[in-house]
Amino acid sequence: MMTIMKTKSTKHTAVGRKEATHERIVEVAARAIRRSGYGGTGVADIMKEAGLTHGGFYAHFESRDALLAEAGDRAGAESVALAARVAAAAPPGQALHVMMQAYLSSEHIEAIETGCPVSALGSEMPRQAPEVRRAATVHIKEMIDLFARQMPNWGQAHAHEQAMALVCALVGTTIIARAVDDPKLSAALCAAALKQFTPAAA
Repeated sequence: MMTIMKTKSTKHTAVGRKEATHERIVEVAARAIRRSGYGGTGVADIMKEAGLTHGGFYAHFESRDALLAEAGDRAGAESVALAARVAAAAPPGQALHVMMQAYLSSEHIEAIETGCPVSALGSEMPRQAPEVRRAATVHIKEMIDLFARQMPNWGQAHAHEQAMALVCALVGTTIIARAVDDPKLSAALCAAALKQFTPAAA
């Protein structure tokens, strides 16, 4: 009886340790893909950053694409969750505008490693494996739905259409604001987009 109990406890601990290690790898990879892109994210680098050996990778993932899909899923979920928290904390009737401000803030523009993965990886997504693109698509839809629910005309078909256009504008503005080497131009681009779309939030 004692032996059985010990075996179960050891097995449970081993499973828990493996899950924790898996989570650490995904967490590191979710930052890495936003920082370095899909193409610039290597398995060896991720494992090293996670404090693990390269050889242990296949105990957790079938392939590099499987890791990228899971990392993209984690990054997308984090982004949507953050936007939802921003919306929930906003004053009544101000959620849409506050979400736009947060997305186009200098903090988000500079925080590519922890920011929206679509604006960090959008140009690379069409060339990724189906499972990587599928993970991105799920969270893009979630983000659009979240913005649509904050529209003054929520419940009407046009609200979802407006949300699609707004999300596209926010992502595009962020990409360009990060691309330029002129901080003043970067800030001006964000301010212009915010001003242009503020009526949608009114």
